[in-house]
Amino acid sequence: MLVTLLSLILQINPITPPPGNWLTPYEKSYGKKTATYKECISYYQALDNAFEELKLIEYGATDSGKPLHVAVVSMDKDFNPTSVRRKNKRVILIQNGIHPGEPEGIDASMMLARDYLQKKEGRALLKEVVLVFIPIYNVDGALNRNSYSRANQDGPESFGFRGNARNLDLNRDYIKNDSRNAQTFTVLFQEWQPDIFVDTHTSNGADYQHTMTLIATQKDKLQAPLREYLTSQLLPQLYGNMQKQQLPMCPYVDSKGETPDSGLIGFLETPRYSTGYTTLFNTIGFVTETHMLKPFANRVQAQYHFLDVLIRIVQKDAAKIAAARQQSVKEMLSQKQFPLTWQLDTTVVDTLTFLGYEAKHKPSEVSGLSRLYYDRQAPFSKKINYYNTYRATLSVAKPVAYVVPQAWEEVIDRLRLNRVKMRQLRRDTSLTAEVYYITDYKTSTRSYEGHYLHSGGQVRSEKQRLNYFAGDYIVPTNQPAARFLVETLEPQATDSYFNWGFFDEILQQKEYFSNYVFEDIAAQLLQQDANLKKQLQEFITKNPEAAKNAQAQLDFVYRHSPYYEKSHLRYPVTRIVNKTF
Repeated sequence: MLVTLLSLILQINPITPPPGNWLTPYEKSYGKKTATYKECISYYQALDNAFEELKLIEYGATDSGKPLHVAVVSMDKDFNPTSVRRKNKRVILIQNGIHPGEPEGIDASMMLARDYLQKKEGRALLKEVVLVFIPIYNVDGALNRNSYSRANQDGPESFGFRGNARNLDLNRDYIKNDSRNAQTFTVLFQEWQPDIFVDTHTSNGADYQHTMTLIATQKDKLQAPLREYLTSQLLPQLYGNMQKQQLPMCPYVDSKGETPDSGLIGFLETPRYSTGYTTLFNTIGFVTETHMLKPFANRVQAQYHFLDVLIRIVQKDAAKIAAARQQSVKEMLSQKQFPLTWQLDTTVVDTLTFLGYEAKHKPSEVSGLSRLYYDRQAPFSKKINYYNTYRATLSVAKPVAYVVPQAWEEVIDRLRLNRVKMRQLRRDTSLTAEVYYITDYKTSTRSYEGHYLHSGGQVRSEKQRLNYFAGDYIVPTNQPAARFLVETLEPQATDSYFNWGFFDEILQQKEYFSNYVFEDIAAQLLQQDANLKKQLQEFITKNPEAAKNAQAQLDFVYRHSPYYEKSHLRYPVTRIVNKTF
């Protein structure tokens, strides 16, 4: 009876429930409920007890005080990441519940892990593949269960909350690592070094026919070998095989205009996002986005089938993926220029088949004004534009090394988490380095994920001989973390540690002057330095208001005198460009 009911409920290639007591809470509810945190972890614990090929591990802390669990499925019972990599196995890391109000991946992964362990075919598909599941990443949000925070979503009956225990959106925390969740994830990711990463989500936005949409790692941010494999082989197989499952996919629906038929824009994941972070380490990433208005059961099945299709492809293409990734790492190590910022190139246009509903307008029953709606009685299939080419707008030459003073402990801790190779100076040392001065930047007026973000930074550089102390860090760039280092330590990079506010102390001037005292000093400086006097006149000529502003003229002289503190606006991380460490 249960099998029959589930088959009636699930409209897309229903999954046959297993015999015995292995039904998940989702299956027991006939597709209406998602597992609670306790139910989910208990289910994996039961799988661990029943199958030697699955091991449930408490990996580290979360802000909730609960541990982050990881379930590893390894058919040769090897659960050591170093050993798994030595055997040249492909590792797929599947993360669920980063937004626990979008829980389909939680339930799909429970069923998938069970089925791969129970079924002979599934076990054979993991010959060259190890699965690493994060059952629920945002444990904090999963414990904050409710039925209302996802106002636009069709089921389940209750679900978790987007924010974690600190009200952080964990899908903005990968590069800044504010939460213990993100810190634990970083350790996990760096130990396992997955080939493929999947982050399961539910979409918001327009209405359309597709149950599953997909964000793939932005192709232009990948090294050429991985980009070629992703675009010419992996994505066509994923789209084709999902079509065979009666689940036609399209890219994530981010519309160029008001509605999707205006064209879709490829998502640009900067390192604050999960797949933006994983790309820094040559891992292909996917964010699955099931459509919020489809029944919950259909969304779960779509997640299940996507993961199953992906695993089958990775098993088949294991050698290709290994070769592409190895070559990409090699190319990155020899790369001289690294992009810091990107812009969409709208002159490059592809097309795709989109299954939508006609967008119309009618008077609002709330305001009486015109409102948008999608007419499900008017479905369509049409070719629409797809804009998915990005160009680097700012690049930087990779230095031989960075120097990070030990005083910046928050930054050093994050480098350690990411397994960055560093060495400390053994004695006080004088080094010639390239130094940045921050000449301009903008700061958001509202807090964003616990920070007042900077953007639009401008810098000038100069060579200086600086004194460093024993214990300061030399960070060579000739290492697998090279791209991570450039995108975090170069202040103009979109998600640099500077833009996240980790160096805000340098933006404040610590010393100044009293006008009546500095008047005499300034006059003496101008008498002694003809060039300074000339610079002051040029400043007044270019800024007519300064001719009437004594303070502005004193300030100009001060800033061009030995009295002005050289550390003001000087970025503390310096670049070594002509010495090998």
